[in-house]
Amino acid sequence: MYKHKQIEAKWLSYWETIKLHSKYNSNKPKFYILDMFPYPSGTGLHVGHILGYTGTDICSRFYKMNGYNVLHPMGWDAFGLPAENYAIKTKTHPAITTQKAIQNFKRQINNLGFSYDWNCEVDTSSSQYYKWTQWLFLLFFKNGLAYQKMASVNWCLSCQTVLAREQVIDGKCERCDSNVVQKELKQWFLKITKYAERLLADLDKLDWPDKIKEMQINWIGKSIGDLIKFKISCSELVNNAQKDLPLDISVFTTRADTLFGATYLVIAPEHPILGYYKNSITNFDEVQKYIQSIRYKNELERTGLAQEKTGVELKGLKVVHPITKTELSIWVADYVLMSYGTGAIMAVPAHDQRDFEFAKKFNLPIKIVICPNYPNPICPILDAAYTGSGHLVDSGDFIGLDSKSGQAEISKHLLQIGAGVRSVQYKLRDWLISRQRYWGCPIPLTFCSNCEVQIKNSEIDLKTLSVGEIENPGWVPVLDSNLPVTLPEDVDFLPTGESPLARSKSFHNVSCPRCKSTVNVRAESDTMDTFVDSSWYFLRYIDPLNTQEFAAQDKIKQWLPVDLYVGGAEHAVMHLLYSRFFIKALKDLQIVDFDEPFIKLVNQGLVLGENNQKMSKSKGNTVNPDDIIEAYGADSIRLYEMFMGPFADSKPWSTKNIIGVRRFLDRVWKIYETLDKIKPREMLSSIPLDKNITRDDKQLDILTQKTIIKVTNDIKEFKFNTCVSSLMVLVNALEKQPLLKHYESLILLLSPFAPYITEEIWSQLHPEKYKQLDYSILQEEWPSANLDIISDDKVTIIVQINGKLRDTVEININTPQSDVEKIVFNRPKVLKFLGDQKPKKIILAPNKAINLVV
Repeated sequence: MYKHKQIEAKWLSYWETIKLHSKYNSNKPKFYILDMFPYPSGTGLHVGHILGYTGTDICSRFYKMNGYNVLHPMGWDAFGLPAENYAIKTKTHPAITTQKAIQNFKRQINNLGFSYDWNCEVDTSSSQYYKWTQWLFLLFFKNGLAYQKMASVNWCLSCQTVLAREQVIDGKCERCDSNVVQKELKQWFLKITKYAERLLADLDKLDWPDKIKEMQINWIGKSIGDLIKFKISCSELVNNAQKDLPLDISVFTTRADTLFGATYLVIAPEHPILGYYKNSITNFDEVQKYIQSIRYKNELERTGLAQEKTGVELKGLKVVHPITKTELSIWVADYVLMSYGTGAIMAVPAHDQRDFEFAKKFNLPIKIVICPNYPNPICPILDAAYTGSGHLVDSGDFIGLDSKSGQAEISKHLLQIGAGVRSVQYKLRDWLISRQRYWGCPIPLTFCSNCEVQIKNSEIDLKTLSVGEIENPGWVPVLDSNLPVTLPEDVDFLPTGESPLARSKSFHNVSCPRCKSTVNVRAESDTMDTFVDSSWYFLRYIDPLNTQEFAAQDKIKQWLPVDLYVGGAEHAVMHLLYSRFFIKALKDLQIVDFDEPFIKLVNQGLVLGENNQKMSKSKGNTVNPDDIIEAYGADSIRLYEMFMGPFADSKPWSTKNIIGVRRFLDRVWKIYETLDKIKPREMLSSIPLDKNITRDDKQLDILTQKTIIKVTNDIKEFKFNTCVSSLMVLVNALEKQPLLKHYESLILLLSPFAPYITEEIWSQLHPEKYKQLDYSILQEEWPSANLDIISDDKVTIIVQINGKLRDTVEININTPQSDVEKIVFNRPKVLKFLGDQKPKKIILAPNKAINLVV
């Protein structure tokens, strides 16, 4: 009988004793497998974690058995608001609750038999880790990649802290689901926008899911268009009362072909032109009241298509159309954002829906300049904006051009008259990293008023300053020898709108690292966004105890980049984008010699509740892995989660179905018990066990070889559910005909999925091997298929032309592509559909399908 509790306790202890997962051989090719490390919550591991971790553990074991030197580490994304909020509630320091949660997570992970090397463990809340987070921040600061500015930021009313744009979901905080408003604060940013083009272009290098690439492409939001100048017209300029006023407002557009349809301009409430021309705007008080009324609206509330359009005209201020010379009114409206483009738009209400709705509400001119069906244009009667392409009408010298030609010609004309230039814009904004909370990595900067004055008055030789010090006068980097800047203990965690560090006396008892002054000197009180911690953790795994640098260069060259990364798709435009930025910056700074952190990315799906709802405590549908392990064993939950369905799909949990997987393992064990009763074992290859067993060695040989091929290929493609199905088919056959050599192949193939039961069975089949020091089934070679056995076996493949099924054909298994093509091109159905066309490309999925692209 398969007694999982005894077996799992036995082998977990053995693996820990021999340090099985900390063994490396540098003579083998490296393979770095990485999970997105978890936040160690007080609730512990959930079944969603297990899905991803089992997938990477299967790969880790598979590649080790295939002769690779595998690095498979684990650590903790330990900073963050949940621990701090719990500290506020219970008066328990977050360090205490975090370490307690980590120990629970680690216990659960070990019980599941995951092959993590705990010698590589990292904890982002450890000062020995965030020392190097601070060092990296200072590296960016000194090289002009970190800066401070006043900014309108996303502010969570509940968490009382700033959120990055990516952390606001449908106008609410991603952490607590509270409303997010806008607030003006001085904040620290990292210049991710400097890398926008490279972040886009290098996506082609990556073996990542298309949906993740598309999300990053959309988030970066590259637009190619024109910057167009509209000259300002007002009495101050006419009278030349002020010579330092800006003379024009620039707008960015990708539709220069609609320029003649611009009937007014709209600027964002934050646009600096309002400050310059407040004396010219005759209704400035009305404008100010409007700006105050919308100041707390978040981006979604301002820009949503369904939102009611609001705004105020800037009376006394106009702009001049660059070609027609017509004066146009200027409006301030909340649907224009300062964070995109120039913070101003030319409103073309006939061809933009938001402009159309705004013009309708305020009775502004609507001029159609693009119509379909030229030279007999049928210009639509507008119940909504016409946003399609067509030919230009009512557009001066450009009438009759199609939209594409119109854009090019108008763009060229604007350049000739000095009213415009071609431009590339991105939606991507610089990464706001300041957080007004305690439980995070302190920003290692000191503000010195004395140094600020000296820099502004040029009393310090700029050659002695870093780029960051010049661009941010007064801010001085903490010396490397004084890192880490640790979190103080004399704090009250209660959120007040400023960082709790601001109220700590000990934290601000500092001197200026440059001039040594202690007067008018203070430490930076904000902490860093926790995504900074997770943007480089995969580098620290390879050298976690190094006290001289974040990782030794020889180890970076040995292990990086990561070969396989597994985690959720929800991190597409946050962690994954930030990590790519970090590596590109570090390459530019000659710290690393590669420019992408993760070669291959695989996303796992969600594990839903039994009612197909997302699991949550409030719904009462969560599953405690400890209970499942207790009842059915770790191997059962591992195998079940792989069998539930495709790895990347969402799928519902079913405790009823896990019973079926446990029964499968019982059947595997029972075959071993049957084999163990027969003496001698050598006879098992030729003698039936009883009268109910029939002999057909050939078919079992073929099935075993097919299973080896199937499981090998499907593990590489993360098709774990079909791996399990194939193993079940082989078990069915072995129950009828339990032959040792085939059973051993089964156990080796099953071992990455169910390490406990297979280690036990292997030790019983080969007790002599376990007399060796530190031996494990993990050191066995992965089964290799004997193709000669199945060379005369047949398989039916489908034949497609441009992806459509046109024929099926039976061929020998593993027929070379050249031979498959000869067979296919002699098929009457294929010849009929091809006609005179010759395929441009031929794609063969071995033993499955061939697709002719014409």
